Amino acid sequence: MTDSRKISRRTRAQRTMRRERYFLRQDPYEDFSHDSDFSIEGSPLFTSSRKPSLENGSYFLCDHTDTSQSRTSGHNQLSSANQTQIRRRDHLYKVLVIGDLATGKTSIIKRYVHRFFSQNYRATIGVDFALKVINWDENTVIRLQLWDIAGQERYGNMTRVYFKEAVGAFIVFDCTRMNTFESVKNWKTDLDSKVLLADGSKIPCVLLANKCDQPKEGIVNNSHQMDEYCKTEGFAAWFATSAKDNINIDEAAKVLIERILEKESVLTVNKDGDQFSIQEDNQEQNQGKKKCLC
Repeated sequence: MTDSRKISRRTRAQRTMRRERYFLRQDPYEDFSHDSDFSIEGSPLFTSSRKPSLENGSYFLCDHTDTSQSRTSGHNQLSSANQTQIRRRDHLYKVLVIGDLATGKTSIIKRYVHRFFSQNYRATIGVDFALKVINWDENTVIRLQLWDIAGQERYGNMTRVYFKEAVGAFIVFDCTRMNTFESVKNWKTDLDSKVLLADGSKIPCVLLANKCDQPKEGIVNNSHQMDEYCKTEGFAAWFATSAKDNINIDEAAKVLIERILEKESVLTVNKDGDQFSIQEDNQEQNQGKKKCLC
């Protein structure tokens, strides 16, 4: 009686193990035709090359070498996917477009952003905005927020607010009017005094000699002198442009973006702050002034 019970238990355990191994199909070439008693020590589940693993509450055969390779490959796939997402960068840059009245700032922006030119533009009052989205490369999208600032604003108190948080600038003059070129230095000085990068350096600035499709006056006719002038005044580069004929506008923007990207490590220092705060500027302007006691 005792022996028959032991035999039935062993046979039941062996049948259960056979069923599990059959459904999991981990070793289809295993010979289950033998009728020997089930023994844990002699079971193929507990060989040196294979060990039992528990996953989702059930046992299955696990080849440790193959599993580690599959997990490694899966991890590599996830890592590459995560790296692709990390490498995908989206930048928003504030860029100023400044210069004297009627030098063609609005026309340049319209040509660059909307691929459009018109002879009939009203003078900009205060500031206007435009957004240009550029697929710089397969991993980088750049959004240029172009601030079109009115020519007469250089003498106003609001320029400090307009300039704040800018990371690049175009200064535009009319190459058919020398008086607009003479104002370039004043615009550059005003720009450098009101906006700096986080490390205290000046923001990249490109000089645009606009309306080059018309007869030019003065120094702009001599490229060597213009190069020396830009080097002395701290411009990243200069271009003779024409919004009407679409000359050198894309090229000038590309150079400015390249200079901005060179400063990317500096630009990421203060990413958490607001773009600008009128309250902070008012506090700066009111420092040292007596409060009204009336």
